[in-house]
Amino acid sequence: MAIDHKNPFILLDKVFLTPSTFVLQFSRNGMEFKAGQSLSVGLWGYAERREYSIYSGEKDDFFEILVKIVEKGKVSKALSKGKIGDRLNVYGPGGFFVPSKEEVAIKNHLFIATGTGISPFRSIIRSNPRIRYTLLHGIRTVKDAYGLEYIPKERYITCVSGQKAGIFQGRVTEYLKKIAIHEETICYLCGNCEMIYEAYDILKEKGFSSDRIVTEVYF
Repeated sequence: MAIDHKNPFILLDKVFLTPSTFVLQFSRNGMEFKAGQSLSVGLWGYAERREYSIYSGEKDDFFEILVKIVEKGKVSKALSKGKIGDRLNVYGPGGFFVPSKEEVAIKNHLFIATGTGISPFRSIIRSNPRIRYTLLHGIRTVKDAYGLEYIPKERYITCVSGQKAGIFQGRVTEYLKKIAIHEETICYLCGNCEMIYEAYDILKEKGFSSDRIVTEVYF
């Protein structure tokens, strides 16, 4: 669905979680999506857009995305300077990083993210309040623990690699090696490719088949 001049996507709010990471909220215009999908977003009038996983829930009246300002990223820098009321260029939704309703109802889930890769999991959790899950979040410092405000402490494992803090001090894949995982668990991996490749191999060594490992590479 492309933007319509008569029904534009409008920037509603922008909240910085850290100096370089912010939540962008904008009008939804009745667009349907499935939790785990993404949108292609940019400022109106600019040719450049970037794919962002949807951060908001399926029943919210608005869209939200979690944006990390990238040093050489034209889109992230432009969005960081957007003002309330600005038009946005939005296409989508797309992607298949989506648990089925049947799976949500009966399966245990292990969500593994690095950085802003937590974004689709926030949408999935918000859209499915009864889903059974544990979320492992690989971050450099505790300020990057974007899940603190909505994930119960017993479900949210921070793996902090850049300081002595968090539940586990070290990379998320190091923590993954140490834990036992129920054999019926469905594993979802989202974040940088290095983590995904390593976590995938660890899960395979633990006996997980490919059909129980779902991946979404950010960079």
